[in-house]
Amino acid sequence: MDGVRLPADAMLPGVEGLKGPLRCLNEARYGIVWGVMGAARSCFETALSYAKERVQFGKPIGSFQLTQKKLTDMALELNKGTLLAHHLGRMREAGRLRPEHVSVGKLNNTREAITIARTARGILGANGITLEYPIMRHMTNLESVLTYEGTEEVHTLVIGQALTGLRAFD
Repeated sequence: MDGVRLPADAMLPGVEGLKGPLRCLNEARYGIVWGVMGAARSCFETALSYAKERVQFGKPIGSFQLTQKKLTDMALELNKGTLLAHHLGRMREAGRLRPEHVSVGKLNNTREAITIARTARGILGANGITLEYPIMRHMTNLESVLTYEGTEEVHTLVIGQALTGLRAFD
């Protein structure tokens, strides 16, 4: 079909080639670095609150060693991911943020957010899959985030190229 032809810079004025669209994609990925930590925080806070309130065998499940280990691991990864997002934000403000930095942030924070959500679901037991709590909603969103704006494999290869200087894909 011969339709209306737009000039090359009609969509992104002043931009030639893929540089503009890739910059937009990188901005979206940067937003994901932060957004997944918000979902992880919600899951963690839900699990922490539940662990303090849910009584099993006469005491809160938060008093059990394995539950405390799970909560500790979740808190560590949540804080590390948030610190990574802050660091990337500082690099961005200084004009030093590169696409491979964003790939590190997206890959790490998405992986850890999914792990936090899964652990939170486990702490809540059968309640972890109900709509009464936000965990399953976050889990389904996080699973989709894992694949859009670049899959795990794509970000792994971007980071691998930055480390080795060798392209593994064309």
